[in-house]
Order: sequence, then C-alpha cells, then structure tokens
Amino acid sequence: MKAVIPKLNIDEKIKEITEPWSPVELMRVNDYVVRMALFDGEYHWHRHENEDELFYVYRGRIVVQLRGQPDVVLSEGEMTVVPRGMEHCPRPSNLRTS
Repeated sequence: MKAVIPKLNIDEKIKEITEPWSPVELMRVNDYVVRMALFDGEYHWHRHENEDELFYVYRGRIVVQLRGQPDVVLSEGEMTVVPRGMEHCPRPSNLRTS
C-alpha cells in the first residue's frame, strides 16, 4: 500500500484564520510544525529557548523587532530566521511604535 502524500492549498487554508495571532497548522515536517497567522495589532516581546523561529511573508509586509539589533523588514516572498534565545517582537509593518 502506498502512502498518500498530502497536498495543501494555502489560499484555502487562510480561510481558517479567524483571529489575529492565532496560527493555524499547515503541515508537519519531521519534528517541526509549519503554521500561518494573521499579523494585526500588537504582539508581545518573547523568546524561544529551544527552537529557532522562521518568518515567511506570504502576503503583505511585517517587521520583526529584535532586542538590541536593527529591525528586519520582510515583504511578500521574503523570510528570516530568529535564532533560539533571541528576544523578538513581530508586528505588521503599518503598526506605529513609540
């Protein structure tokens, strides 16, 4: 019996996102989970002690604020990885900060 290889339509999966900052799972790869979320409004500064965090912009533009380093601005089709242990705060690019 052959395994069924799943196929995902991202535009369809987006419809499951109902609230900002509430990610939906897209797929699992080995021990990792690929999620998608809507960036809208404020989020909080945080860090991940045990894993890196990858940000990929499917639509729009975001800013990944990094404690003690320049912000990383990402547009559609761009990505970055925040290393484990680095404090960061993602936000939509149109959100003003003080």
